[in-house]
Amino acid sequence: MSNGTTVTKKGHFPWKHVVGFISSIVLTLVALWIAFYSAFSVRTIVILIFSLAFIQAALQLLMFMHMAESSNGRIQVGHILFSAFVAIVVAVGSYWVMEFGIHLEHHM
Repeated sequence: MSNGTTVTKKGHFPWKHVVGFISSIVLTLVALWIAFYSAFSVRTIVILIFSLAFIQAALQLLMFMHMAESSNGRIQVGHILFSAFVAIVVAVGSYWVMEFGIHLEHHM
């Protein structure tokens, strides 16, 4: 019976975990290659590594933490995405204020 929920069959090989594990290893190896062997600038390397880390965190939440398998999985994914958005806004906003914000010598 299909009521919109995902049912996990027990007793089968955990392909989802194997795919998540291999994908995580590949993302880590790509980050290592970028860090050690690429000719990118330091800023580009940092952006690429943070991007790969964000993708790997999302992959692990979906593959190993079973975020989307419960009846309210979409709500949980929405909460995680909103939390990630708030964290990114706080981090980028803090960097922006520190880099381009008010300088103390202008107010003295």
